[in-house]
Amino acid sequence: MKALLPLSLLFMAGAQATPIAMPDQSQLKVPGVAAAPQFVPPAESTIPDNAFGKLVREGHALFVDTRRLMPDAVGNGMNCSNCHLDQGRMAHSAPLWGAYPMYPAYRKKNDKVNTFAERIQGCFQFSMNGKPPAADSPQMTALSVYAYWLSTQAPTAVELAGRGYPEVPQPAQGYDFKRGQQVYAEQCAICHGANGEGQKVAGEYVMPPLWGNDSYNWGAGMHRINTAASFIKYNMPLGRPGSLSDQQAWDVAAWVNRHERPQDPRLVEGSVEKTRLKFHANDGVNLYGQKVNGVLIGQGSTR
Repeated sequence: MKALLPLSLLFMAGAQATPIAMPDQSQLKVPGVAAAPQFVPPAESTIPDNAFGKLVREGHALFVDTRRLMPDAVGNGMNCSNCHLDQGRMAHSAPLWGAYPMYPAYRKKNDKVNTFAERIQGCFQFSMNGKPPAADSPQMTALSVYAYWLSTQAPTAVELAGRGYPEVPQPAQGYDFKRGQQVYAEQCAICHGANGEGQKVAGEYVMPPLWGNDSYNWGAGMHRINTAASFIKYNMPLGRPGSLSDQQAWDVAAWVNRHERPQDPRLVEGSVEKTRLKFHANDGVNLYGQKVNGVLIGQGSTR
């Protein structure tokens, strides 16, 4: 049997392997999360040495290095693994094994029953601010196969413990931008930059930008303060999940999402207000189309 390239080394079919450092986050624990039996995705050693295994590895490569390997589909500085930590494995970080078995499913966002491929296309359109690849494209096939493999032996249509981002109810005090700015400066800026610009090494992002042209756009689920607060509470700061209080998570999520980012690609007739009414008015807690300190939020980033 020929040697297989570890998933910690990224590769492109037909090209030389390019080492990509992928920290093992599988042992991170979230304080305060009730213990519950959790699904365990298969080990890398179980990937078969055949055509299926090749697609699993290609899908993994695309998942962790999306921006570089799919430049025509990604319009910002994000990779799939920025929102789905530990290469799509981590519980409470929207793991792929918690998503794949739940599709097809109805989504209020586009008011239709979506296949898993269509759900990924939505990620490219909004979180990646790009152009979704065709459902039958080789890249989409590889990404779907990787998600399928991570879901090996997971039950179908069963909400597994650790799926998605656990809800963090809005605190009685609501959210506060000044408190959020302080939390950001103390806990987040070291990785994401003082101005949310992220960090680059050799021209490639190693820490994702949180606002500005290279971040998720105004249509991404993460623009909702409640969604961002949930992700932050259970996953950030990296290596110390659960170390922030609910209040701190909400405050810093509000601070991040008060900054401009790429426009919602669903912009209605060039109008922020019409877009707000159609897509944002009943979409969780968000600032799109509102005024903060006299400035209209949702006009789109300019840097």
